[in-house]
Amino acid sequence: MSKISKCLFPAAGYGTRFLPATKAMPKEMLPIVTKPLIQYGVEEAMQAGISDMAIVTGRGKRAIEDHFDISYELEQQIAGSDKEDLLGDTREIMSRCRFSYTRQMEMKGLGHAILTGEALIGDSPFAVVLADDYCVAEGDGVLSQMVKLYEKYQCSIVAIEEVPMEETNRYGVIAGELEAENIYRVSRMVEKPDPAEAPSNLAIIGRYILSPDIFDIIRNTPPGKNGEMQITDALQTQASQGNVIGYKFQGRRFDCGSVDGYIEASNYTYQSQCNPS
Repeated sequence: MSKISKCLFPAAGYGTRFLPATKAMPKEMLPIVTKPLIQYGVEEAMQAGISDMAIVTGRGKRAIEDHFDISYELEQQIAGSDKEDLLGDTREIMSRCRFSYTRQMEMKGLGHAILTGEALIGDSPFAVVLADDYCVAEGDGVLSQMVKLYEKYQCSIVAIEEVPMEETNRYGVIAGELEAENIYRVSRMVEKPDPAEAPSNLAIIGRYILSPDIFDIIRNTPPGKNGEMQITDALQTQASQGNVIGYKFQGRRFDCGSVDGYIEASNYTYQSQCNPS
């Protein structure tokens, strides 16, 4: 049985909804209270037993690499002070994980970003985390839940949640048969359908586990919505063979790709972690 040991983070997008903040700072480095979004994603992957973090970056994203690296000047400056412990989580991540990076030269869709990461992943099943989908859960994190599900089904898995029908044009949407509680055998996937044409209100969010044949499938899938390489179109090929599971995860997801979702996530995290009373 193949073990999930690698997680791919597509992180080359421009983050235009957060301009001017993202003019010089990657959107993945936007902080939720005191940690950047991508660190929460890495910690979720670590909780799932993953130690190899593969990050697809682009121009202007060096801050991500610098974050998961030693800052000698900063550490010397705060050594012995009460601020030294503030870097404890980041140090632990660096000691337990291996990071690799590659650049996506053109923004041609999530499918293209995942294909760009092929050289970092190789021929093994892997997780995908979109850092601007910030997920919280009691007990096992969302990715941990999905890894356990993969051990049973041994096929691609997408995290799904119910959304209002009028919002289906913002997501990939699935249709399928309920196989067990919160588990669907996906038969159809549509990228950003109009509400009147959506097969359901079950939307894919930014957590995937993908089998390695997805790379060849993406390569052989023609451009879809907006002329981009859509991961939903590639997954449809697997779904037509019964090889995609949709999992209605336990937990809560915040869309930190939007300003409203980002503020909501920040307020929730501050209240739950810093001011629990």
